[in-house]
Parts: sequence; structure tokens; C-alpha cells
Amino acid sequence: MAGQRSSSDEDRKLEAGVSHSQAPDPAPASSSGGGLHPAFYIALWITLSSSIIIFNKWILTTAKFDFPLFLTTWHQVFGTIMTQCMARFTKTLDSRHRVPMTKETYLRAIVPIGLMFSLTLISGNLAYLTLSVSFIQMLKATTAVAVLLATWAFAIAPPNMKVLGNISIIVVGVVIASLGEIKFEIWGFVYQIGGIVTEALRLVMVQRLLSSGDFKMDPLVSLYYYAPACAVINTVFTLFIEGPRITMASVQSLGFGVLLANGLVAFFLNVSSVLLIGQTSAVVLTMSGILKDILLVFASMLIFHDPVTGQQFFGYSIALAGLVYYKLGADKMQSLATDARLHFNDFRQKNPARTKVLGIAGLFLIVLSAFWMWGPLSTDRAAQYVRDVSS
Repeated sequence: MAGQRSSSDEDRKLEAGVSHSQAPDPAPASSSGGGLHPAFYIALWITLSSSIIIFNKWILTTAKFDFPLFLTTWHQVFGTIMTQCMARFTKTLDSRHRVPMTKETYLRAIVPIGLMFSLTLISGNLAYLTLSVSFIQMLKATTAVAVLLATWAFAIAPPNMKVLGNISIIVVGVVIASLGEIKFEIWGFVYQIGGIVTEALRLVMVQRLLSSGDFKMDPLVSLYYYAPACAVINTVFTLFIEGPRITMASVQSLGFGVLLANGLVAFFLNVSSVLLIGQTSAVVLTMSGILKDILLVFASMLIFHDPVTGQQFFGYSIALAGLVYYKLGADKMQSLATDARLHFNDFRQKNPARTKVLGIAGLFLIVLSAFWMWGPLSTDRAAQYVRDVSS
């Protein structure tokens, strides 16, 4: 929801089809980050990225603030104010001076990307009005597929049938998960798919813009340039679509404090992405995004009581496996697996008793999870949900 990354980043998708205030995916940041362990930055990014998605979902559904376009516009306005203040009063955004940005370049390159960015955020927020957080996260697994197809369509990369076969695993997994969705709503599904398509187009435009090598921007500098364009575009959409029915009383009923907190979380997400990129690597960012998606699925079940069936878990697992393989490749996965095995063997030799306890606990959780997903409990929850909807 806030002008966010992605996932995709995460290709960092504005981490939320919702507003996750995430800027386009440029070059690694130069920030040093202060010497803390990289795990801190990973945990911070996952926490903020998940928080903005859950926060937006709560505002739009639980708090009954039925104005997703206004919320998205607010995120962009807040991001514009914050980055303008940082540029004026701090040195954090001094790297913007190295970007050869002219008025002509801004209108030709930034504004179209800003339009796609706005449409991504708007579509994502509209989807959150009707679809569950868990189902939306499952659909987002197809972002990598959409981006790849877009690069082929715009001749940025030549078509590769082997890669197409690899990403088809993701599609199959998402299809299985979609067929198992209890709360399926066609318009929410269309909005989310539309957001994925516009996000793919945005990333392709960014890739073409950065291909010259002169436009290296970290997420905060990107937000500095994109947020004003997005704010203007979103304002136009908001005035025509939500303007006639939104009132000051509607905003006051939600609370200015809630809006301020929401804008801050969205903005801090951009700051955390700068720190994460500076302290880790693209591989770590990819794996962090996938871990975040998994955690969000479970969090939505606990917080919003979203029903998730065993079939969905099965399909989503296939999609995630395909996504990991597509992002990392066989060689990198084998290298990571070898490193993990060496670390595990070292830990087992030094802590045999603790290893046994962890193994028993892990086996217990697997059995319990399998029973919960496939057993009568899952069926009862689904049946109860259907009865609730029917009544």
C-alpha cells in the first residue's frame, strides 16, 4: 500500500500490491548502516514490509475506511514531503545530484513510470477491499512471471523456452492455490492481476531507463523523483473516483494520528530497504521477500482469520519453490544448500542434545501442520466460513 517494492522486491515489489511504499529497484545503496548484524536489517525490512500491508488492510476493511485511492495518494504526498525535507536539510539524498535529471527526461521517463507505479498501488489497494491478505500474497508470486514476459515483449531480453518452462511451475502453483481459495472474488482478482501487470511494465520501464548506466538511484532517491509524479496522478484519480463521496468527517473518523502513523511506516520501509541493500545482497533480499510472503500468509490467518485450505498451501508451496529456483538458479541453490549443510553439521557436533530437541520439535510441528491443513480442522473451518457467509 504505500508507494511501496515490491516484491516484489521485491524485485522488490512495493512489497504490497498495496501501498508498500517501495521505490523502483535501482542500484545498491551506499549507506553504511552502522555496523549492526545484517540479520537486524533483514528483520527490520520484513517487519516494516509486513506491517504496512497489514496496516493498510486494517484501515481499508476493519476500520471501514473505504477510500483506497485517497490512502495511496496520502502515502505519495507524505513521501514527497519527507524526501523534500531530507533533501533540503540533510545530506542523505545528496546522491541525487549525480543523476542527470532534466525537465525533458522527467516528463519522458519518470512520469510514465509514475503512472504505472500509481496504477500498481491503486489496483493493489482495491484488491485488498475484497481479497484476503494470504490469497493476494499467493497471487504476487506471479510477478516474476509477468516481468519476464514483459522483458520479452519489449525486446529487452530474447525469449528462452527453458526459462519459460521454469516459471511455468510458478503459474501452476498459483492456479492450484487460486482454485482452493474460499474467499475468491472476481473483481478483487482482476484488480490484483492488473496491479501485477502494471508493476511488470513499471519494472521494464525502469530497466530501460537504467540501462544507460547514468541513472543509478537508491530507493530513497527514487522516491524523491517518483513520489511527486505519483502524488499528482493519484490525486487526479482520487478526485474523479472518490472525491464526490469522501468528506472530512470520513477522515476524522479514521483519525489523523492513524494516517500519520501509516505514512511513517510506509516511509520507514523505504529507509529500511536502503539499509538492507547496503548491508546484504540481491540474493538475501530475494529470500527475505519470500520469507516475508510466507509469514504474511500465516499472519493474515491469525489477525484477520482468513481461511486457507490445504490445497492452497500445496499450490503456494509449488509456486514458492518455482520462484526460488527461478531467482537463484540451480548452481546458487546447490551452493546455499552446501553451506547450510556444513553449518548444520558443525552445530550438530557442538550441540548434540539441542539438535535432538530441535529435531523432535520440528517433526512435531510438521505433523501438527499437516493435520491442521488436511485434517478435519481445516474442513470445519472452511465449512464454518461458508455458513457465516451464507447467513
